[in-house]
Amino acid sequence: MTKKIRKSFTLLQVFLLLIILPLLITNSIYAMPPVQRTILPNKLVLLVNEDHSLPMVTLQLLIDAGSRRDPAGQEGLAYLTSKGILLGTSKHTFTAINEEMDFMGGYLTASADNDFITVSFRVLKKDLDKGFNLFMETLMQPSFPEEEIKKEIQKTLAAIQSDEEMPEDVAEKAFQKTLFPDNPYGHPAEGTKESIPKISRKEIVKFYDTYYHPNISVLAVVGDISAEEVKTKLIPRFNEWQTGKIPEEHFNPVFAEEPKVVKINRDIAQANIIIGQKGVSRNNPDYYCLTVMNYIFGGGGFGSKLMDEIRVKRGLAYSVASFFSPGKYPGSFQINLQTKNSSAKEAISVSVKELEQMQEKLVSEQDLIRAKKYLTGSFPMRFDTQGKLANFITQIEYYGLGLDYPEKYPSFINSIKREDVLRVAKKYLHPKNLIISIVANLKETGEISLAK
Repeated sequence: MTKKIRKSFTLLQVFLLLIILPLLITNSIYAMPPVQRTILPNKLVLLVNEDHSLPMVTLQLLIDAGSRRDPAGQEGLAYLTSKGILLGTSKHTFTAINEEMDFMGGYLTASADNDFITVSFRVLKKDLDKGFNLFMETLMQPSFPEEEIKKEIQKTLAAIQSDEEMPEDVAEKAFQKTLFPDNPYGHPAEGTKESIPKISRKEIVKFYDTYYHPNISVLAVVGDISAEEVKTKLIPRFNEWQTGKIPEEHFNPVFAEEPKVVKINRDIAQANIIIGQKGVSRNNPDYYCLTVMNYIFGGGGFGSKLMDEIRVKRGLAYSVASFFSPGKYPGSFQINLQTKNSSAKEAISVSVKELEQMQEKLVSEQDLIRAKKYLTGSFPMRFDTQGKLANFITQIEYYGLGLDYPEKYPSFINSIKREDVLRVAKKYLHPKNLIISIVANLKETGEISLAK
């Protein structure tokens, strides 16, 4: 081969690498492991990812039975029900369940948030049969033993009491209660010290009978399990789970109509501050624009406008961040920070000023590029472990995003322009109608107020 031909061939190789390699890398970065979706006869949505790289199997069950379904005066009922299914079955006591899981080196947990409850399970492949039987018992045959329920209530009350010693938790609960008056999102998932003692085993059993059904559930199965094993071992058991008629929901998306400052006095050196307002639901068409806007404003760490103004330029706080909390229904938007009591007023003023400026001028092209690179580049970290993948795909299904969502996500983010960021800032930020929750030594903070 002549030098000229060799040179041409080398240039062709370089050209192909420059053109094809980025496409290959992009596809590999955003491609989620293959997931098979099946709807069982009882309407349970089953999502399966077969991955034999580790000898483990992870299950995550999502049931649309979160704390927003708590009846008035029984706040915390969904939470106690999620904990209650693990307190004993018709065959195993609470102690026996824990001993069995410890012996297998696995875990079985349940939790509740505003929208849904999740039951998470992981076990080594060799223990799958035994572990899965226990998982199904807790789901379908909970006995809700009276004494264990009483212990769980006391445990929950103790945790609520402990939270009252944490200024950041006190500020958060005060903020939520003020922002969401007469709104199911307004109370903590775990309930309150007033509501928890009113909940009995009878209410827990009723809540379980009403909402724990496959027709409002999503199950992810991830790990060292074949399609044949899912078909022969898991599906027949889940087909035994009976559907139920779910009560019609009447969600009242009420928000505070006036700006308000909630001040709670504590003898502490640092003021804990939350500044916020109403947010959006996960299905809002501007969700991705808001994600980019928030990253530039306060969600992007040291590159964000808030961090630059409050920490870098003024040294008012070690950290400050903003975020949206979208749910099935509109949630909140928050700015969280801690600062010295004496600088609380200034920190709040700067934060509000930055909110106003987001509505007044276009963000820089550099800030927009940085936000896009981070949001798209970090996206695959959402499903890089079995547990993360199980959680990710159940929520994809819950919010109706589609299993091709990871492939679409980069285009959702990269299509956003500076004008889009300004538009959503003007539409969704409300600097004249903010809720401020502050837990601090109020003698040292001075008067804090918000003009309407």
